Amino acid sequence: MTGLRHWFEGRSLREKRLLVAMAALAVLTLIWGAVIRPVGDGLSSARERHASAVTRLGETQAQVAILREAQRTRPAPLTGALADVVRVQADVAGFAVTSLDQDGPDRVRIAIPSARPAALTAWLARLERAGILVDSATMTNSGDRTVSATMTLKARAA
Repeated sequence: MTGLRHWFEGRSLREKRLLVAMAALAVLTLIWGAVIRPVGDGLSSARERHASAVTRLGETQAQVAILREAQRTRPAPLTGALADVVRVQADVAGFAVTSLDQDGPDRVRIAIPSARPAALTAWLARLERAGILVDSATMTNSGDRTVSATMTLKARAA
């Protein structure tokens, strides 16, 4: 250490000032590189993670609200046999049903020979709101702006 001190004292005043300025800049660069930059990066990363977490929380809360609303507005269970309910609903909608076969305790197969597509899809939407779901549907264009439909309907699980 004394050798470094003698070396420094042997410099001119201008060189001493330059060496002190260089040492100060080196210390500042080390502090910036070892402390300030990593802390700034860590804070930036934490802000990004926080924003992502807030977004996910909002999306999750919205999905929970949708599920709670769906549970509150769940249709009442069917009052009779599924086949009877479907036949009555089809009669009310004005559809002529050619066949209505029971496929199981909560499933029926129905055939409608002629219906307007918009009226048929609206009727299916009403059935869904009433708790009757479309398991499968085949609609064939009849060529006269109507469709023939064969569907399998099932009761929504309670």
